[in-house]
Amino acid sequence: MTILHLDETQIRDWSRAQKDQWWLTNVFRGDMPQLTLRSAVTGFLLGGILAATALYIGAKTGIGIGVGLTSVILSFAIFRILHGAGLASDYTILENNCTQSIATAAGYMTSPLISSLAAYMLITGVIVPWWQMMAWLVVIACIGVLVAFPMKRRFINDEQLPFPEGRASGVVLDSLYTGSAAAGMFKARLLAVVALAAGAYQAVVSDGWMKVLQFKLLRMDRWAGLTEPWTFHDRIDQYYYDWAARAGGVIPRILGTDVRQLGLRLNLDVAMLGIGGLMGIAVATSCLLGAFVNFVILAPLMIQAGDIVQRVAPNGHLVPISRPEIVNQWSLWWGVTMMVVGSLVSLAAKPDLFTKALASLRRKKATDEPDVVAHIELPLWLSWVGVPLLGLLGGYITHAFFGVPIVLALVSLPLIFVLTVISANSMALTSWTPTGALSKITQFTMGAIDRSNPASNLLPAGMTAEISNNAANLLSDIKPGYMLGGKPRQQAVGHVIGIVAGSLACVPLFFLLFLPPDAHGVRSPATMVSDQFAFPAAIQWKGVAELIAKGLHGLPTSALISMAVAAASAIVMELARIFTKGRFPLSAVSVGLGVVLPPESTFAMWVGALLFWVMGLRHKDPASRGHVIWVEGCEPICAGLISGAALMGIGNAIINVLI
Repeated sequence: MTILHLDETQIRDWSRAQKDQWWLTNVFRGDMPQLTLRSAVTGFLLGGILAATALYIGAKTGIGIGVGLTSVILSFAIFRILHGAGLASDYTILENNCTQSIATAAGYMTSPLISSLAAYMLITGVIVPWWQMMAWLVVIACIGVLVAFPMKRRFINDEQLPFPEGRASGVVLDSLYTGSAAAGMFKARLLAVVALAAGAYQAVVSDGWMKVLQFKLLRMDRWAGLTEPWTFHDRIDQYYYDWAARAGGVIPRILGTDVRQLGLRLNLDVAMLGIGGLMGIAVATSCLLGAFVNFVILAPLMIQAGDIVQRVAPNGHLVPISRPEIVNQWSLWWGVTMMVVGSLVSLAAKPDLFTKALASLRRKKATDEPDVVAHIELPLWLSWVGVPLLGLLGGYITHAFFGVPIVLALVSLPLIFVLTVISANSMALTSWTPTGALSKITQFTMGAIDRSNPASNLLPAGMTAEISNNAANLLSDIKPGYMLGGKPRQQAVGHVIGIVAGSLACVPLFFLLFLPPDAHGVRSPATMVSDQFAFPAAIQWKGVAELIAKGLHGLPTSALISMAVAAASAIVMELARIFTKGRFPLSAVSVGLGVVLPPESTFAMWVGALLFWVMGLRHKDPASRGHVIWVEGCEPICAGLISGAALMGIGNAIINVLI
């Protein structure tokens, strides 16, 4: 069925009341079930699972993965199967849309956990109690919901802005329920098969799952003499190094440094293959370039020059040179410079975001036109009352929990509205929110006022970034509901349900995965960053906070030179992208990301991106089977790789804690 929409003349000439009346008459689906118990429960459960995978992948790569279309396909398949078995009535299109809204809201909850909050704990060495973490996340996310709904009437009802990602979800939902159900079930099966295969592989390379299989089920410790579980090495090159140790083989070195110390390993991480498929060949190649320049060229030179050295730990032991040491001692500075300058230039090159933001902040003249959708919209008084109250509460708990001066916590609040309008405009036009660049505005502003306390710039910036990001993504989630005739008020409630689901799933998992207790039951932020979880987003936030606190004093001359070159290179790259209208293949932000990611993960992402790029070139015919699998099925395949590997990886961590 063709989705009804206004033409350009109607959008330009009609008043909002006329547009609302047209929508109410032609699109609104009346009392079709939407926020039902089963859609809420399904969204809550799917949201928790998908949020857990987003946290796992975010800690590895610093990249937020969208879960909207994945939740649409999964919930459609679940209830189509249950309906076919006579166990449930079929899911309505609005129930499915509500489920994806809940699940998507849960997925966005991971952002501060892999960025500002993690950076705060890395700098201060203080572990935030779980209940404080959860309370802070829920309060600021709810502010985002209340900030979004007054903007919804302007951006969606009145200006009818596209919101491409939200529109894509609406089109997919419409196609599933009006004639392409077979295609939807094929994508669901594709996702399930790939997820099972990825999960099976991840189990084979995981010591926890192999303990269960070999010791608990097969009892091989009793009859086969096993003392440690056998696992397949996901670092494939380990087989060569094991042989080299026995046979005296050659160990590759660069300027005398063992390539393993540089993090140059060959790792078969199927989740990273999926991430690469989603990010595309251009972004993946930029990341690979950053990793190559840093770990193959610059790091060996700096080790040889003595700017990267073994350091003495607080306990007096020498800390050997490794990838995390290389990043923290030297590479961090030019990598962060590349990301910050690149994102700011990219943002500055979109003046329409600022002009549209200023236009949106100007209120239209009051009219006497009736509000014909008031009975289904979220009442505006909730925003006018709720935002100030929750804003004050958010400022207070930021002060009470993290030691941010109350004045700074409250001063940052007005920035919320400006940054949210910019983010919402960006999401509406491009499906991209400049959260990283916008957060630095708050971070540098607060840091200029109080340089002595890293929390003073990290937490207010984290608060404004999360609120603006949450509000912009909520508007994108509301778009398909508007297209399909859903009740906005129920989507708002669903979004809050998703916020709760995400926090309940991710906060305990954060402690389990990244802050496990040692033999004495003590948790330490020192365990957060590892070869498995690089926390690149948190490293970036931490680097900016340290730069604010310390300035450039104390950095080696080589680091200062690298920062200057990185800044100039980022400007050139982003200007080249602007002047070529996006055809220039390199991204400064992605190059910088490759510096702080483990190079083995960067290479795996590039292999995944290359695979889908090559298969897309080979199967251009839309009627071919290969096109259906590799092009139309790209997202389900990638989602299967990510979710299967992530869920088994999470399960492995749980097993290792319990056994």
